[in-house]
Amino acid sequence: MHRLPPFRYEAATSVDDAISLLAKHATDALVVSGGTDLYANMKQRLFTPPVLIGLRPIAALRYIRFDEREGLELGALATLTDIAEHEVVNKKYPALAQAAAAISTPQLRNMGTIGGNVCLDTRCNYYNQNLDWRQALGYCMKKDGTVCRVAPSSPKCVAVNSSDTAPVLQAYGARITLAGPRGERSVAVADFFLNDGIAAWARQPDEIVTKIQVPAPKPGTRSAYRKMRLRNSFDFPILGIAAMLETDKEGICSAAKIVLNAVASKPMEAPKASAALVGTNLNSTALDAAAEEAYAAGKPLDNTSGSIPYRKRMLRVFARRALEACIVATDPANSR
Repeated sequence: MHRLPPFRYEAATSVDDAISLLAKHATDALVVSGGTDLYANMKQRLFTPPVLIGLRPIAALRYIRFDEREGLELGALATLTDIAEHEVVNKKYPALAQAAAAISTPQLRNMGTIGGNVCLDTRCNYYNQNLDWRQALGYCMKKDGTVCRVAPSSPKCVAVNSSDTAPVLQAYGARITLAGPRGERSVAVADFFLNDGIAAWARQPDEIVTKIQVPAPKPGTRSAYRKMRLRNSFDFPILGIAAMLETDKEGICSAAKIVLNAVASKPMEAPKASAALVGTNLNSTALDAAAEEAYAAGKPLDNTSGSIPYRKRMLRVFARRALEACIVATDPANSR
């Protein structure tokens, strides 16, 4: 049995309190909300912080709000279950509800939060192992070593982004609000994630995520998320596809966004796949062309489960499935 390393837990009572505690403890502290990822990583000695600052007592950060003009606002402590089961999220933002529902198990969705999921640590076969295994290997660039075991000549870590909500939020054009000693700032999700397995976010160590804002969907907007994993009951994605389409009254696609996940250290947009849909009536030929462009854009590496050729082939399959799900879905933006 892996045991947690010793640490001291300090509960923050407000956002300002959390920021003050982070400043007080500096590099000795990490923040925790649900802890579904952090505690597991601590047991493997990937993190050994002397202090954990608990955000869970900050009740003001647990909410889901929707306004027809302003869109959806998620407090950072809204649980994944809250999001997956929320009536408005399911109606207006189905891909987000699907992504939240696909994460882990019911028990962990009850604990896990949207703020924690967007800050989910990147994953790799050579990193997410116990201490003895990593020590025997000689460690890796992401923790205690100097060489990336997946791509030895790479100057940076190539561990993959495994947050299911991240590609969906990026497809929707969402923004993340960060609070720190320098005040609040808002960052587009597309800019929040960085293509580096170690320095994976634009969030600074002394900042916390406080909320996520998702624009109101336009009439004719459809979306879907499809995820591939080894065990469909609870595993991390080895491939994820988020699709968002906008259509006019004649059913012609006026805008599209397809985002690939678990093939890089950040969610990857596939602009050529999106462009293959715009101006079409979303017929089978258009969907095939978009799926082919998604296949061409994704370049999986040997950093998660499943062989590279298999995950590569499945890019085409799961992109097609996500787009088909958009086509058959009830138009959420017009269901008012």
